[in-house]
Amino acid sequence: MNIDGKAWRTIGLDPGGRSVWVIDQTVLPHRFETRTLTSCEQAAEAIRTMVVRGAPLIGVTGAYGLMLALQEDPSDGVLAAAFEQLNATRPTAVNLRWALERVRDRVAPLPPDRRAEAARDEAGVIAEEDVAMCEAIGDHGLAIFQQLAAARPAERQGQPFHVLTHCNAGWLATVDWGTALAPIYKAHRSGMAIHVWVDETRPRNQGASLTAFELGKEGVPHTVIVDNAGGHLMQHGQVDSVIVGTDRTTRRGDVCNKIGTYLKALAAHDNGVPFYVALPASTIDWTIDDGVAEIPIEARSAAEVTAIQGRLLSGSGGGEIASVQLSPDGSEGFNPAFDVTPARLVTALITERGVAPATEAGLRGLYGGQAG
Repeated sequence: MNIDGKAWRTIGLDPGGRSVWVIDQTVLPHRFETRTLTSCEQAAEAIRTMVVRGAPLIGVTGAYGLMLALQEDPSDGVLAAAFEQLNATRPTAVNLRWALERVRDRVAPLPPDRRAEAARDEAGVIAEEDVAMCEAIGDHGLAIFQQLAAARPAERQGQPFHVLTHCNAGWLATVDWGTALAPIYKAHRSGMAIHVWVDETRPRNQGASLTAFELGKEGVPHTVIVDNAGGHLMQHGQVDSVIVGTDRTTRRGDVCNKIGTYLKALAAHDNGVPFYVALPASTIDWTIDDGVAEIPIEARSAAEVTAIQGRLLSGSGGGEIASVQLSPDGSEGFNPAFDVTPARLVTALITERGVAPATEAGLRGLYGGQAG
């Protein structure tokens, strides 16, 4: 995707192929920086601290993390230890374990001296597959947007198509294109008039900082809103569609996404606004039926709730990135990172293979024998 006229991905190999560079998402949108990862420990820390985030990108980073571990020591013990270290960093997103298992299964049968190279190759394949899947999601989602726009009343024809998003499910959450934002990018590049309502997405503000950054660099018209404004906009006919990503999807179509997604789905259902979820196959957990009961929900630091990070506007530190305290001393915070939206509230799932109802039959109709 575009940053100041240059095409970027979120992750890649440095020259020589023995270290990995990533975009540091903790300093966006105020600074654009990359970090170099040279060890499994650094890869794990990048995932844990959200230098990289988004289920597909976490998976690719984990895959490269195994490569980095095996470059130092290709033994069975190190392979197993690195797998567990990386897998423990973010418990909710299923892509991480999926990618780690894929690399492990590829390299385990090989002699030690071939493992690091095989891990590098497999991680690269996973990355390229992610790009292809996300672009395909964009094509299928674009068709839906075009159909919805064409079905609007005559007095609304020619007006921008208004989409509401939550969190960041763009190219910063993947290797390129994104999931929920891919149809938006496809629509914009096709010439379709589109406008995006961007939920700020407290407490880490991935919408206000990351989604707005992406859309701005691509030239997509957008407006940042507080999280609680979405229902109001839907009540007043200012949202044509909601589209979000997902970190884990059950085989029956429940979706686990950034905290607050469930409330958007309820508001959309109450106001007759279509609610779509965009996801690649790697995000489907075929072992789980009931998302509310079975998906582990990551609880992050309460400090993310009681404080906020931003760029200082004035004074001696003007322009610097700083954290400020929001709540009184002694007030506790609780910070569940995700919630689960039941399948009954999802209009459809948009995947790289097409669009399906949020049901087990719908998903199996797309994935057939590959399903679980």
